[in-house]
Amino acid sequence: MKSGTYKALLQSGNIMENISVKHNPDEQEFTVDIKGSGGELAYSLPQDDVIDFSHTYVDEDLRNQGVANELIKTGLQYAQDHNLKVVASCPAVSAYIRRHPEWQKLLK
Repeated sequence: MKSGTYKALLQSGNIMENISVKHNPDEQEFTVDIKGSGGELAYSLPQDDVIDFSHTYVDEDLRNQGVANELIKTGLQYAQDHNLKVVASCPAVSAYIRRHPEWQKLLK
């Protein structure tokens, strides 16, 4: 899998800020770094056509600002773009998919 950077829009209060979500395939994660704080969406590839999102973490000072949602949305978009079926082992990913049924078609 190729590494890459994906643009996302983060809302903090009334301020909209562009952020970059980076894909690090060697580490099997999507990450974001904002002013020294960060977040990650970890995954594994149990089969050639399956991605299992296993863990989401966001530093405390970035929580409740949509960072986890942007990480998850980027991961799901990546899965869709690469024709991967999704296993949502991470509760945050599972909850996101329940709230956004347009992604349910990716579930294995």
